[in-house]
Amino acid sequence: MGRKPERKNSNHKKGGHSNDAANLARRILQFLDAHFGEEFNSKQLIKHLEIRDSLNKGGVEPVLYQLVESGAISRNSRNYFSSTKDPAFVVGRVDFVNPRFAFIVQDNPDATGGDIMVKEADLKQALDGDKVRVMVLPGKGKTGRVEGRVLEVLERSRDEFVGRVEISPRFAFVVPDFKKMHKDIFVHRGELMGAEHGDKVIVKLTEWRDGDKNPTGQVIRVLGKAGLHEVEIHSIMAEFGLPFEYPQEPDAEANEISDKITAKEIKAREDFRDVLTFTIDPADAKDFDDAISYRELENGNLEIGVHIADVTHYVQPKTALEKEAFNRATSVYLVDRTIPMLPERLSNGLCSLRPKEDKLTFACVFEMDRNGHVLKHWIGRTVIHSNRRYAYEEAQECIDTQSGDYFGELTLLNDIAKKIRKKRFDHGAVNFETVEVKFKLDEAGKPLGLMVKERKDIHKLIEEFMLLANKYVAEFIYNKHNGTDTFVYRTHDSPDLDRLETFSGFAKRFGHQMDVTNVQKISTALNKLMEEIQGKPEQNVLEQLAIRSMAKAKYTTEPKGHFGLAFAHYTHFTSPIRRYPDMMVHRLLEHYLDGGKSPEAESWEQKCLHSSEREKRAADAERASIKYKQVEYMSMAEQKDYEGIVAGVTEWGVFVEITETKCEGMIRVQDMDDDYYDFDERNMRLIGSKNKKMITLGDKVMVRVVNTDIDRRTIDLEFADNDRKKPRSRAFN
Repeated sequence: MGRKPERKNSNHKKGGHSNDAANLARRILQFLDAHFGEEFNSKQLIKHLEIRDSLNKGGVEPVLYQLVESGAISRNSRNYFSSTKDPAFVVGRVDFVNPRFAFIVQDNPDATGGDIMVKEADLKQALDGDKVRVMVLPGKGKTGRVEGRVLEVLERSRDEFVGRVEISPRFAFVVPDFKKMHKDIFVHRGELMGAEHGDKVIVKLTEWRDGDKNPTGQVIRVLGKAGLHEVEIHSIMAEFGLPFEYPQEPDAEANEISDKITAKEIKAREDFRDVLTFTIDPADAKDFDDAISYRELENGNLEIGVHIADVTHYVQPKTALEKEAFNRATSVYLVDRTIPMLPERLSNGLCSLRPKEDKLTFACVFEMDRNGHVLKHWIGRTVIHSNRRYAYEEAQECIDTQSGDYFGELTLLNDIAKKIRKKRFDHGAVNFETVEVKFKLDEAGKPLGLMVKERKDIHKLIEEFMLLANKYVAEFIYNKHNGTDTFVYRTHDSPDLDRLETFSGFAKRFGHQMDVTNVQKISTALNKLMEEIQGKPEQNVLEQLAIRSMAKAKYTTEPKGHFGLAFAHYTHFTSPIRRYPDMMVHRLLEHYLDGGKSPEAESWEQKCLHSSEREKRAADAERASIKYKQVEYMSMAEQKDYEGIVAGVTEWGVFVEITETKCEGMIRVQDMDDDYYDFDERNMRLIGSKNKKMITLGDKVMVRVVNTDIDRRTIDLEFADNDRKKPRSRAFN
């Protein structure tokens, strides 16, 4: 819609002059309030407010003096006017949505009621993730949202970016890979470190002067030619700030640790070396965190032990090893490599529970009946000697064929695990069986094939006993003094009902009903839905949407519950080789078992916060590496039409998950040339203005790949029946 025409001869009507003056005063006040701290004279205000008729131009100065007299604005000696209103100021982090605007996610969201929209021109050179101070503008902008202006960048989230070098005869730019970095970085040709056109590099921001459209930087590392596997993986590592090497000092410390276990150390532990013990891990794993021991007791019950590598026996406080483990906080698993939390000497050697070797462990040992009821449990330090190392596939085959080493014990453990699992779901746990994609790579890292990982009984067996150990360790500490002792918990809040209702609406578009009106039965409703979608094309899409509608699990010293697992208290005890919080749990557990008093919580809470942030970084990097291989795989895939499912709809495009490969691509609205499509945000759909064709979440569609971009890790699609007319689009109001 165009601008409303100004009403002519309004002064001929009764009260016309006063109405015009009031309207003009309101516009002037809104403008000056929105430009708090700036001064304007009457001519500048006439220009900014686009006042064109002589009658209203002449009315500006009288209105200004009336506003000064009322105290609404101030005037200086040079006849410049400014706002006297005290605006609200907030602090938050920049979420740079697209090149046109960003949202400021507040530290204290109650201050103004939500995220604040800031136009690109008002960002004051703030970048995604930066901590900023924002002035909140009065009222709401044209978008209907609270808007603001960045006054100051308090803290840069990052000053290093990965990107591709583009060199011209006189200057060079680095085009960042990071999707939320919307500015190319200018680099003087003498600051390229020898990088050539098309190379991937790491560039560090050095300057961004007021008035400059782009920041200036210098290349600090040349990664190599874009498109090569090693270069792209290194680009992802650099993008997420992951380390390329293990530092020399902690590595040297690890190499100096003796591999001898003294008789004194064995005497201080419960000796399980004569008890049947085995590990079950992925075929390519080298760091074996956990082992299971099994024996039948004279009373007919079973003793099942969950033994976890005693990492903190080797990694002592205040050492370089400890500091580096804390800094990394987690191992990161990319498509082709592991970036370990601990040096190889520990992760694959001293701490890894390898077969036929004595190993020091921390254990949770259960006495159980054959129905999976825990009758007694004991927590403490142990020493074990693993009899057998199984790959998941080997152990599953033993159960399936009822043959092989210890097949009877494995079968009985599997039966018990199933009973424990059923009780967990009966108690309200949510059954998320997420789809995981795995690539078969050649020696050069090119994807030869793509497969969906299948979770079998043996995976669930290990999962159930690890969950059980984590639960009992958390409850053991909580029950000592009713949760007042400082400890590290893994918590998961109940879902927000509004978000669940939105998800329920999404599920309905796929043909699935989900009742979220009964708060007490939400987990039952979710499980029913997850069961319905197993093996269907929409499974992955709905699982991902469900997970996004849930709260995020985190580490904290607050003894809250875990909604997803339906546990009153839960922790992470079982993976100290690859997770720092598990090391924290082992240290506190040892402290309390030795009779120690509760330490102050604040420093432990800060470590929890750091660990949660590092966990998110690792997950984002892992997803990026998978997405890179998906894009590369689709760039080499057969040129044909693919069946897909609409996984998302926005005003600028339709996201489609290709059913065969689980790769997601986007069809841009501007490329949908068969009609002029309107976006219906409320119902998450596009509507053709002429043909009334609707594209809705959950639709099954046929698509073809038209472009892949490895730098941006994107797949561009088009509908298979695209007739390639001139593109045009608009938003639906």
